[in-house]
Amino acid sequence: MRFIQPDAVFAYLYGEGTQYRAYYTMGAHCTKHKDEEGVYFAVWAPSAQKVSVVGDFNGWDPEATPMARLEQTGVWDAFVPGVESGFLYKYAVTGADGVLRYKADPYGFASELRPKSASIVTPAEDFPWTDASWMKRRETRPIDPKNDPINIYEVHPTSWLEACTDEAGIDFGKVGKKLAQYARRMHYTHVELMPVMEYPLDMSWGYQLTGFYAVTARLGEPDNLKRFVDACHKEGVGVILDWVPGHFCKDGHGLIDFDGTHLYGHIQHPHWGTERFDFSQRHVWSFLISNALYWLDNFHVDGFRVDGLASMLSLNFGRGDQYFRNANGGDEDLDAIDFLTTLNSLLPEEYPGILLTAEDSSTYPHVTYPVSEGGLGFHLKWSLGWMHDTLNYMEFDPLFRSGQHNKMTFAMMYALEENYILSFSHDEVVHGKKSLIGRMPGDYAAKFANLRVLAAWQILHPGKKLTFMGNEIAQFIEWRYDEPIEWFLLDYPMHEKYQQYIRALNAFYLEQRPLYEQDNAWEGFSWIDANNASQSVFSFTRTDRNGNTLVAVFNCTPVEYPSFAIGVDAPGRYVEVFNTDLKKFGGSGVRNARQPQAQEVPMHGRPYSISFKLPGLTALVFTLKNVPEAASAAPVQ
Repeated sequence: MRFIQPDAVFAYLYGEGTQYRAYYTMGAHCTKHKDEEGVYFAVWAPSAQKVSVVGDFNGWDPEATPMARLEQTGVWDAFVPGVESGFLYKYAVTGADGVLRYKADPYGFASELRPKSASIVTPAEDFPWTDASWMKRRETRPIDPKNDPINIYEVHPTSWLEACTDEAGIDFGKVGKKLAQYARRMHYTHVELMPVMEYPLDMSWGYQLTGFYAVTARLGEPDNLKRFVDACHKEGVGVILDWVPGHFCKDGHGLIDFDGTHLYGHIQHPHWGTERFDFSQRHVWSFLISNALYWLDNFHVDGFRVDGLASMLSLNFGRGDQYFRNANGGDEDLDAIDFLTTLNSLLPEEYPGILLTAEDSSTYPHVTYPVSEGGLGFHLKWSLGWMHDTLNYMEFDPLFRSGQHNKMTFAMMYALEENYILSFSHDEVVHGKKSLIGRMPGDYAAKFANLRVLAAWQILHPGKKLTFMGNEIAQFIEWRYDEPIEWFLLDYPMHEKYQQYIRALNAFYLEQRPLYEQDNAWEGFSWIDANNASQSVFSFTRTDRNGNTLVAVFNCTPVEYPSFAIGVDAPGRYVEVFNTDLKKFGGSGVRNARQPQAQEVPMHGRPYSISFKLPGLTALVFTLKNVPEAASAAPVQ
């Protein structure tokens, strides 16, 4: 990591919001000054009356190591000889209000394990990366969010394995290697980590931050995260970080009232008890854009999922009274929108091939349109409407699903408006919502059959994919942040078979171009029959850019049909290439070994039709091409 001593030009650009690698200067940097080894400290506190560095090197005495204001700027700095890696420190800031506050370093690269909160001097040492081929490929062949396969495994890193519950922090380098190998064996394209930046409260899951630049001490030393990313890239798996640029935690050692003023923001989030960043203050832009580049520059991550985008876009998020207005009379946060378009323009220019995704519950238009076309510039957006409608439908007893039929078809009314990710995230398996299998109706076997249909609906439906850890083994209890995934369930046949089903389904997705090409074009999708509510059966086609087509059929009731007919476009024999009801997946084993022959009998507005066996609570996939069935997978541990 480079170190650049601040000057008046740096401070000016920082205040203007255009100092995009401020972490080169701000924070604590091991360096040499006048032949003395020590640490250079710099912090932004424009309204402070006095700032000093305190730590275990000076007895935490606020008078021992004063910092100097850089000319008439907001930067305070000091070189402290004799300080070295591992030393603890904070800033003692006497604010504009005369109050002395002890603050962790906003640019601290490491911190103590909660409940302690000091920053830790961490040198910028070279890491022995082995992912040069991955990084080169990412740059020269950037991922296409519309036409490439994207299947994300969302992980809370401190509860993925039992070892993660160690109160002293874990060696995420070792745990991460296992996670990387598991993600590859399960055929996920990316791992998405819930926030790995420092946060004080475990039950916030990392979404209320105090240390935006520090890898949480829960994961051990910061290089453990680099080891994990390097291991993922070795396995051909990308890494996405959850990132929270909309708000910050109100703990006293954090950003709140940093220099006795509302330096970073002051409007409270009514739902979360945090403070909104004030994007009208351009130094906030320097802080956050530098933060995004810090993770890209130093940790080789492959993108970000921006959390809580709706709370950034609206000045009145969560407020029923709607009392904030912008200069145009609306309630959009125009400064936040400008920040986002600047961010989403800059990052892909610096790092082609990264993914920028948005978790957004708003109705703000064109979130995934290019900035040049008036959009926000994200590559992908979570389809929360699809998720809610799908889960609501699948929770109904199959006997009553006919009255909810449009919940499964409505998403295609807006599916092409944005570039969507279809997500079953951590938010869907907490707070009394039940686990995914816990939501499924019926007895033990029926729950698994329904869950197989649910997973197939996600994979075969247009849109990229995301699922939370534990979903792939059909964990019955809700996710608990302080307990590991219940891997022991794999000792039970149905759970082990379901994991193998997900592995085979993920592999099928990667093998079949119609399932990921043209996700955002009508040429890639066509309903065969969207209106068969009486039988709760759905059928559609998926087509790739070369015209290769898959035919998908979903039977969402336990009624088995010995001969079920749908319309198709072309003559010939249709091969069953995927069947969720196979015995190896825990199903009944009904399959179409004899390939249905298309008859010149028009149906569903198509010139031909095929008849086949349709098991209950099953999804089938057919193709005209002789595509091998996804191979049976070996057990995954």
